Amino acid sequence: MSSFRYKLITAIGLAASSLRAHKLRTFLTLLGIIIGVTSVVLVGAAIEGLGNYAEITTSKAFGSETYLIAQIANVGRLTRKERAEKLRVNKQIRGEDVSYLRLTTGDQILYSPYRTRIEDIKRNEVTYEGAAILGVAANLPDIRDVVLTDGRFFTEQEEATRQSVCVIGDEVREKLFVGVSPLGRKITVRGVEFTVLGVQEKLGSAGGRSQDNSVYITSEVFTRLIGPANNITIFARPRKESGLTLDQSLDITRVALRTRFRTRPAQADNFDFLTPDSIRAFIDQILGLIKVVVVPVTMISLVVGGIVIMNIMLVSVTERTREIGVRKSLGARRSDILLQFLIESLMMSMLGGIIGLGLAYALTLGLSIAFEAPLEITGTYVFLAIFVSSTVGIISGWYPASKAAKLDPVEALRAE
Repeated sequence: MSSFRYKLITAIGLAASSLRAHKLRTFLTLLGIIIGVTSVVLVGAAIEGLGNYAEITTSKAFGSETYLIAQIANVGRLTRKERAEKLRVNKQIRGEDVSYLRLTTGDQILYSPYRTRIEDIKRNEVTYEGAAILGVAANLPDIRDVVLTDGRFFTEQEEATRQSVCVIGDEVREKLFVGVSPLGRKITVRGVEFTVLGVQEKLGSAGGRSQDNSVYITSEVFTRLIGPANNITIFARPRKESGLTLDQSLDITRVALRTRFRTRPAQADNFDFLTPDSIRAFIDQILGLIKVVVVPVTMISLVVGGIVIMNIMLVSVTERTREIGVRKSLGARRSDILLQFLIESLMMSMLGGIIGLGLAYALTLGLSIAFEAPLEITGTYVFLAIFVSSTVGIISGWYPASKAAKLDPVEALRAE
């Protein structure tokens, strides 16, 4: 057995004996590291979970291959000046623009107008307040991946004949159709009865707003019900048989709209568009800001844990001065004493890190089940927590270990 290996095994044995001899003190010392590691990993899981949730929500609400055309389409908040400039420069999108796009590029791309208005709806004597009435085309499910748990979406024939039919969100179903199937039954919007054809799958909330309060009706019936609009939104997606990518499809749409709006070659687009990538980039930017602010704050608890370890190790050196003197008188070198106390400090930080990881895993699992949240522990935060806790342990133990190693053996043997 090599000399260093023997010294390492000896140091580990002495450190373990010391920790076992003071179980309560060891546990209280570990608490700082346990809390710190748990905090870092749990915060990391929450950040990743938030990203996953945003990704899932965006995909459900927007569509993975869908893009949006509007006079103003922006994922961040615009200043008054920016908004005023867009309103001045950008063209309003009208129903005839949808017809133009369908006529010129509809063989390659699917288009659906999209209008929304908040209205109260009724069934018999029960009122649902604040439903989102959406005026769309029959092909919207092919554009935005609208998934139904019951029934069907309205057809192009029903759209063309302006029938009063609708598809409702899960929350509307729960409020107005307790214990009965909504299919074939009526709801009333602005005094007009609509027959329910289907129910959309539960989407949850996004940005604090419910996505399950929707009532989809045909765009023509929406216009008849609410009135004509000077400005609408268009959802679009390349047809599967066209073989176009999202970017290629968007370029075709932009060229068509630039032609219709007579945009000069060197001039920027006088309309806005929004893609899933731009939404994801915005979400990543927000999450990045959260990481920069929150993760370093949680690291402070690890630093506090390191300070506790240093204090306890200094007390331990004082208590074991005579033991150190005996070891030195029997031939232990300064490096042996240094290694012994460093190993003890590192063992405490590593043990605290392992316990913290276990606690973080249990809490993540429990919170995921309790709140149905997609929390996810990632290797990055696990490595970060263990690396920092280990580093803190070494740094915290270095000064007490160095102090112990420098003790004069004669003076140490005189200590009581």
